[in-house]
Amino acid sequence: MRAIRLLEPGKPLTMREVDIPRPGPEEVLIRVGAAGICHSDAHYRSGMTKAGPLPVTLGHETAGIVEEIGSRVPTCRVGDRVCVHYLVSCGRCRQCNRGGEQFCLTGQMIGKHRDGGMAEYVCVPYRSVVGLPAEIAIDHGAVMMCSSSTALHALRKARVQGGDTVAVFGIGGLGSSAVQLARALGALQVYAVDINPRKLELAGSWGATPINAAVVDPVREIRRLTDGRGVDVSVELIGLPLTMRQALQSLAVQGRAAMAGLSDRTFEIASYGELLSPEAEVIGVADHLVQEMPLLLEFARQGKLDLSEVITRVVPLDADAINEVLDELDRYGDHVRAVVLP
Repeated sequence: MRAIRLLEPGKPLTMREVDIPRPGPEEVLIRVGAAGICHSDAHYRSGMTKAGPLPVTLGHETAGIVEEIGSRVPTCRVGDRVCVHYLVSCGRCRQCNRGGEQFCLTGQMIGKHRDGGMAEYVCVPYRSVVGLPAEIAIDHGAVMMCSSSTALHALRKARVQGGDTVAVFGIGGLGSSAVQLARALGALQVYAVDINPRKLELAGSWGATPINAAVVDPVREIRRLTDGRGVDVSVELIGLPLTMRQALQSLAVQGRAAMAGLSDRTFEIASYGELLSPEAEVIGVADHLVQEMPLLLEFARQGKLDLSEVITRVVPLDADAINEVLDELDRYGDHVRAVVLP
């Protein structure tokens, strides 16, 4: 089968012919219907985030059709439409038993530590397989497995509840979902912060108040729009020191800032004025949980999460096309989310 492989950090992805994997007793073979392209894939390609052992097939946002199941798979059947929760966990260690499978002592990530969905087939443990309702398009199901699920996890970590005000920094793949999911969770008002007018227009169509950070200071604008109070929750999805600081500075008293944007850089906090005095919280966000998938899929099934305008580019299973998408992600271009259709 054809697969898009990372052979060496700092080098373009490459197409390779590899054997179709055979599922073990507790594994499922999936014929890939769609694979999302995430900014994390650009980080793996560059080496900013280490992937491997190499070579490895990228693609951690995957949906498709069950092709074959192992002898001890109790949860799905051949022909089922499914999407893939990308965390592979043991289900037995202390972290898994506490509901934190992203910190599993032997955990792996599909499309990073083991072969992922930028291929014609992918083999995964059955515990990572989630049924995809008929109402949800297969490319939507793929994208939901990272950008939407991480956005939901960030909002849940920040304890968004009915009546809250929320600021979302970065209206890319994650931010597009975060704006809609904040409303689904009961947020009274959502402010969308970005510098791209097209993405801000999209956020406005979902009921958010757009704030163009290229034109105004977003912290001042959020405080102006909230009569000086600030927001109950901010979600930072970019990973820049400037926007991380702005997310914290935008908070109301006892506000919560969820930091989900990947970064290897630090940012400054004025400990008394920005953290201690207002009793603010800075919350780290890592991945998401399989137990959150039913709620996420139900929001999509009910139309409260709509990715029809989020997927702005479709490419074939071709290394040049995928590398081009990753180049654009590195430039923070206009496209919101791209998917591979094998």
